[in-house]
Amino acid sequence: MNSKLKKALKIASNSLLVVVIILAILLVGVRIFGIDILTVLSPSMEPKYPTGSLIYLVDVDPAKLEVDDVITYRISENTTATHRIKEIIPDEDDPSIVRFRTKGDNNDDYDGSLVEFEQVEGKVIFCIPLLGHLAMYIQRPPGLYVAIGTALATIFFVMVVDTITDDKKSKNKNEHKGESDNEKI
Repeated sequence: MNSKLKKALKIASNSLLVVVIILAILLVGVRIFGIDILTVLSPSMEPKYPTGSLIYLVDVDPAKLEVDDVITYRISENTTATHRIKEIIPDEDDPSIVRFRTKGDNNDDYDGSLVEFEQVEGKVIFCIPLLGHLAMYIQRPPGLYVAIGTALATIFFVMVVDTITDDKKSKNKNEHKGESDNEKI
């Protein structure tokens, strides 16, 4: 096989492998470091966090939150919101307890109720636009099957390319091995 074609195949397989690894880290792997991942489902925080983006959250002590921090908080058992803190309001009876007045950047009005510090799930540290669409797609069939198939096809492609491109190297190793075996006899 032509050496330029082998080199191109090797570059393509390595690039594909790097892309798959980066996507795996961005979609799942960051959880190892205590970072939660959510998909933005509404335009309330546009343009900073567009619909379909992935947002990455870290746990935070609510006492360390400040005005203009973007937080994700529980509204109900299965519903969260991600909005910006506009005001920190201490409890009248216990000043060590605070509540947060929040607002979506794209909303005209403040949120209807104050956020209790127990509701805070985390603070947004960064966002990747559009990647949430992919994350949502691969969570259910047929997207799950496509993701598994793509991973398997990538592994197969990398293995085939490695076999093709390493063919000359293994021939050289065998020739050198044979020469040294003959010398020992």
